Amino acid sequence: MDPTHQGPEEYGRHSDGADGSDGRRRPSRESGSADFGQPTPQQVRIVQLTVGDLLLTVNPVDGSEVETCPPGSQPDAPVRRTPAERADHERAGAPPVPAGPPAPQLPLLERHQEHERLVGLLARGRSVRLTGQAGSGRTALLDAVAADCTDLAPDGVVRLNGHRRTTADLLYGLFDAVHRSPLHRPDPQELLALVRSIGAVVVIDDLEIGGAALDELLEATPECAFLLGTAPDLTAPGIDAHLEEVLLAGLGRSASLELLEKVVERPLTEDERNWAGDLWFESEGLPLRFVQAGSLLRQRDRLNTDPEAFDEYDYFEPRPGDAPPVPEAPTAETLDVPLPSLGEGAAPAVLLASRLSEAARETLRFTVALGGEVPHQAHLPALVGDTHADAALGELAGCGLLSPAGPRYRLAAGVLAQLEAGGYAESAATHARTAAQHYAWWVSHPSVTPQRAVAEADAIVAAMGRLIPDAEAGQASAAVLLARSAAPALAAGIAWGAWEKALRAGQEAARIAGEVAEEAYFHHELGILALCSGNLDRARTELETSISMRGALADKSGAVAGRRALALVADRSGGLESPVRSQVGDEVPAVRQDLLPGPPSAAFPGPPLFARQTVEEDPTLISSLPATAPRSPAPKTGGGRAVLGGARRNLAAAGAGALLIAVLGTVVTLGLTAGDPEEPGSRNVTTEQSSPEDATDDGSPADEPDDGPAPDDGAPGNEAPTTPGSSESATPSTSGSPSPGPSSSDGSSPGTGEPSGDPTSDDPTSGGPSPSGKPTTPTKPPTTPPTTPPTTPPTETPTTPPTETPTEDPTGDPDTTSSASGPAESATATATASADAPAESEDPTEAAA
Repeated sequence: MDPTHQGPEEYGRHSDGADGSDGRRRPSRESGSADFGQPTPQQVRIVQLTVGDLLLTVNPVDGSEVETCPPGSQPDAPVRRTPAERADHERAGAPPVPAGPPAPQLPLLERHQEHERLVGLLARGRSVRLTGQAGSGRTALLDAVAADCTDLAPDGVVRLNGHRRTTADLLYGLFDAVHRSPLHRPDPQELLALVRSIGAVVVIDDLEIGGAALDELLEATPECAFLLGTAPDLTAPGIDAHLEEVLLAGLGRSASLELLEKVVERPLTEDERNWAGDLWFESEGLPLRFVQAGSLLRQRDRLNTDPEAFDEYDYFEPRPGDAPPVPEAPTAETLDVPLPSLGEGAAPAVLLASRLSEAARETLRFTVALGGEVPHQAHLPALVGDTHADAALGELAGCGLLSPAGPRYRLAAGVLAQLEAGGYAESAATHARTAAQHYAWWVSHPSVTPQRAVAEADAIVAAMGRLIPDAEAGQASAAVLLARSAAPALAAGIAWGAWEKALRAGQEAARIAGEVAEEAYFHHELGILALCSGNLDRARTELETSISMRGALADKSGAVAGRRALALVADRSGGLESPVRSQVGDEVPAVRQDLLPGPPSAAFPGPPLFARQTVEEDPTLISSLPATAPRSPAPKTGGGRAVLGGARRNLAAAGAGALLIAVLGTVVTLGLTAGDPEEPGSRNVTTEQSSPEDATDDGSPADEPDDGPAPDDGAPGNEAPTTPGSSESATPSTSGSPSPGPSSSDGSSPGTGEPSGDPTSDDPTSGGPSPSGKPTTPTKPPTTPPTTPPTTPPTETPTTPPTETPTEDPTGDPDTTSSASGPAESATATATASADAPAESEDPTEAAA
């Protein structure tokens, strides 16, 4: 549950008193069904965000989904916050006040000159980089300068945390501090347009970017004046940045001793002053060292009073009844504990921790395991196992072991290395795993808002990072569970820098643990993140990896979600995408070519945009083509590969045609053997078919041949092209070898009165050379298309006796009708024409009979 949340359990649900409650008391989290053996139903956090022109649905189950923002659902334009709203936003982002007695307010010593210079530069609109060592008092000086610059800019002062933040993180943080736009993340172009109009004094502490990245930040915000607190070793920006440099040195000897007295809250003795002088020389006057040294002296005073000293506020141990009262100030007679050595004063973390409570020391162990990130004080009771462990944060902050970092605390400079050397990292793996399990339970609870999860993002990412390289069994699985639970919350909180870190850590942990399903989920989320960020190549790679892994696991819903996102990537890239092989049984709708208007054999110009092949029982090449492209006649198929927008009915028609060819071949063979061998034309085979009802161009019916002799099949010349619905010519087969159709007795096509062309001609519109080398007359297309489709089915007469003897063609070539190949080829062409374009035709030989 969320320890800092005082409302209803499920975030976003407001209590209006309808259930009889006034909203002050939290309802019970336990379900009554658990008493009867039924598990408590787990609620799923599904949040919809708008990212530019995209609508992102954060789905923790199958993976996030993204689509183009539908009309009418575009978010409202971002609205600038009022001064009161900016103050509330800054207060919410401040670190919590530690439990326990308030710490003494330390003055800002020997910083007056730097303070005046920084305020003057910011008032003139200049950006300044405050450079100083860790522990030199940068944070205190930045706080003092920010308090004096609240009225300098229209948008006031914006405080940002630069620890482990990129340029994009800082720009989005600046946008969120000035504008109010819930559940909306602008795209990079929109972000640059919005932050360019912001006029504020931006104070960034612990900045870790420099060089070109810092130049990009300054260039994107020309109306802002920056006050940057950085380390000396950070790369400086370019000359064009016009960034002023202010160095922050240590304190002088007198100021260091004064600060030490403020921390101890009493005058120093002579021995303590000499000891502080040596410490000043060794630490170069860093204020942090004297704050920690003052904590050592306060602990020494307490030990001199009572070696069994404990906290007088009864936070950790009960006070015995016969315990002596705590004196207000130690006397000279009670100084039995010696002063710390110079080495202990320079590195006091281990000595300070040894004199704290057990809860505080256990908190330090968790902090070391998390790489210096201190958990929120509300989590300490559950982690440590002590109901009063939240006061440990006050102990650590009062000793100078912590420093604020955005909405949380971190170990002060140098403390992490000192504690690791003191043995606090021996059980780091165990503590990191405990923290990961706790955060996995906490962040997935419905009462925890995404904003609270974002505030603990650094500790969550640190826990995963500590568990991944560990070889102990179960460590990687704990990191996978934490990443799986935290990633949706970080995405919903629009902390995409932390979201990406969690996804990458979870993907690596899943690979180590061998959890393929979880690894596929993280690849999917990384693809969604890259798509929303505009990195289409990265998105395509991650999504294809996720689809392949989910296909191997038979995860249909996850694979479909990945394909939808991949289709959007292909749509935005605008190029030819590589096909993704889908798995058997995936119910993915496909665009069918047979749903397009026009004949199945019509070909459209231009290459297909997408070609995706599905592995099914009867694979079909599916091609997505422009709907408005003009249709043209099907070209001849040569040796190259034909591009077919295939449909199942085309395949069925081709199969029926092949079957019909086989049957006709059998019939022709029977007809050749059944004729009278003594008759000259006994080997001629004809096919009786019905005639179309309409008249031809010359006025003679199609079933009455001309008076001239009928040429044989070997006569030169091609058939005239026919109109849809007629079958006087055969459609060229896929092998590229056309066959001659039936012709009239005088060498012309039936019903046209024009001589036909050579079947071997290369030009389909003109007569080609004859076998004897003589040219032929070009064909003339029919002028009157048939109006009434044929209704009488064709009948076959395989053994009709001939009535006329074969004659020679006009060129004088011998009759080739009696050859064995002629009738078979003619029957094959007729069957092919019947299969592709069903129509009726009349055999001129049969008509003459």
